[in-house]
Amino acid sequence: MNDLFEIMRTTRSMRRLKPDPVPTELIGKVLEAGTMAANGGNMQNWRFLVIRDPAIKAAAGAYYRRAWHEVVGPRYRSGGPAPGTTPERFARMLDAAEYLADHFHEAPVWIVPCAAGATPTRTTGSSIYPAVQNMLLAARALGLGATLTTLYLNFEKEAEAAMGLPEGVHSYAILPIGYPMGKFGPVRRTALADVIYDDRWGECWKG
Repeated sequence: MNDLFEIMRTTRSMRRLKPDPVPTELIGKVLEAGTMAANGGNMQNWRFLVIRDPAIKAAAGAYYRRAWHEVVGPRYRSGGPAPGTTPERFARMLDAAEYLADHFHEAPVWIVPCAAGATPTRTTGSSIYPAVQNMLLAARALGLGATLTTLYLNFEKEAEAAMGLPEGVHSYAILPIGYPMGKFGPVRRTALADVIYDDRWGECWKG
C-alpha cells in the first residue's frame, strides 16, 4: 500500500492482536520509520525499548490491566459515546479496549518510546509523538495492528520499574504490535468544520 492518505484513513487502533510472532525485519522497518520523524533540533534524544520477553510483559501488563479496570474503564463506561460515533459502536470500542487490557501481555511485541529527563514535558513529548505516529503508520502499511496506549501511566513508576527503565528515563507510551484479528477499516472522526477555526477562535473555517 503506497497511498499515504489511504494509510492514514485506515490506521485504526487495532486492539485485538494475534499472539503469533512478528518477523524482526518488520519490526525493524517500523522502528526505522520512527527515527525518520521530526524532532527538536534533530537531537534524536528518543530511545526505543523493544520488549518481547513474556515475563517482562506480564509484569508491566498487570499495571495496564489494573489501570483499565480500576480507573479508565469505569470512567468511559459512565459517560457518553465519543464524538462522531454511535452508542453501539462506542460500546464495541470499549469491549475491544477491555480485551486489550486483559490480553495486553499477549501482544508479541511492545515498542516503548522513551526519553531521558527528570520531568516529562510537552516539549519533550513533541519530539516523541511524531515518531509514535510514524510507527503506527508504518505498522499499518506492513499489515500489522498497533495502537497508542498510555493507561499504564496511572501506575507510571511501577510499570516503568517492571520494564527495567533506569532512573531518569521515562516512557511516553507502549505500542503493542502484532497481526490483527480483525480487519483494517476507516477511522471515524467528526467533520472538519467541528474542530477547525478560521483566524480567530470560534470563527467557522471557510475552507
